[in-house]
Amino acid sequence: MIIKVLGSGCMNCKTLEQRTVDALKNLNIDAAIEKVTDYQQIATYGVMRTPGLVVDNKVIVQGRMPTVEQIQELLTSHAA
Repeated sequence: MIIKVLGSGCMNCKTLEQRTVDALKNLNIDAAIEKVTDYQQIATYGVMRTPGLVVDNKVIVQGRMPTVEQIQELLTSHAA
């Protein structure tokens, strides 16, 4: 599983990254996390509002700040 956090590196982006790390630990999932800060690259995912979260090249969150529990649900449903 490859996870990308999309955004400029602002506080919301950092918070989303930390919540994603926490969700992965809670689910005992080993995944690579990449930060994407280049706006042209972010736009290739169709994301116009950050932060964004991409799992295996599929956008699962954009423009909002999900809780750790919500991220866990998204990751679980994605893996199914």
